[in-house]
Amino acid sequence: MLRYYKGSIVFTLVCLALAVWYGWELTGTASGTLSLLWIVIVLSVLEISLSFDNAVVNATVLDEMDRVWQRRFLTWGMVFAVFGMRIVFPLAIVAIAAGLGPLETIHLSLNDPVRYEEIVSSAHVGIAGFGGAFLAMVGLKFFFDADKDVHWISVVEEKLARFSRIEAVEIAFLLVTLYAISLLLPDEEALTFLTAGLLGLVTFIAVEAVGKILELKEEARAATGVVVRSGLGGFIYLNVLDASFSFDGVIGAFALSNNMIVIALGLSIGAMFVRSMTIMLVQKGTLSEYRYLEHGAFWAIIALGAIMLLSANFHIPETVTGLIGATLIGISLWWSVRHNRRNPDPIEEALRGE
Repeated sequence: MLRYYKGSIVFTLVCLALAVWYGWELTGTASGTLSLLWIVIVLSVLEISLSFDNAVVNATVLDEMDRVWQRRFLTWGMVFAVFGMRIVFPLAIVAIAAGLGPLETIHLSLNDPVRYEEIVSSAHVGIAGFGGAFLAMVGLKFFFDADKDVHWISVVEEKLARFSRIEAVEIAFLLVTLYAISLLLPDEEALTFLTAGLLGLVTFIAVEAVGKILELKEEARAATGVVVRSGLGGFIYLNVLDASFSFDGVIGAFALSNNMIVIALGLSIGAMFVRSMTIMLVQKGTLSEYRYLEHGAFWAIIALGAIMLLSANFHIPETVTGLIGATLIGISLWWSVRHNRRNPDPIEEALRGE
């Protein structure tokens, strides 16, 4: 087990050492340094607890990709997750919202963290619309599938599979949801929410289209005797999905600190452990061993998407978000174990008998 987390542990120690150095440079006191270090630790623990469902979902997509693109996601994808989402993303929000240049934005984040937090928080409605719409489409696409023959919550999933025969029914469902939530918002925020939600939907469709085009090209090349799997479509899809999972953690981090460097250090530690969990799930074959774990992960995606959409108008604590995802995955894991006990593999039983 430990071999999967060696890199994360080393990365954590480096980040904590940087936190101690930065805390001393910033405050010049032992108490101030310890206080800053404690915030970094709490942020990393919160990110890990909130992102367990992210690791399971990443593993379900990675499991279908070839090993080359698996490694690329777990290395290059780490740059997107840590540098892109934890550092560049909040800076980009402030730059766009306040009409500032990159250097001015960095200066603001380091020298006026309170104003920086206010600008990031003011963009929450747009982030909720975009991220919620994208996540909702990911989850709905999984369940609105006529070819899906394994159902966990049968009373719901079987009906969704039947409805999937109606063309684009999941898109219609999302659009109605976006419109219903927009009615609860002031006019200006409603327009922002709807625009962001539509962009989230378009992003999902665009990523799906890229994946399909690449898949068709691979099939055409395979027909001529060339066996190659690019996995680029899955790589793009997975990074957008991973970024969508990170929205709530990045915004929620401001509840503990306004300091960009402190937030980046804490959330980056959490992101590294998510990668380690993902690698473990893929390499140990956990997803194929537990029949309903994938279902639990996609229900968690739908729940997170719904929470993000509703958070445009209602305050929902990050703790609730994390607990819902972890609970759904936990129940699906337990249900899978129960199924395995009731329906043992005849080959394994024969081997045990020998």
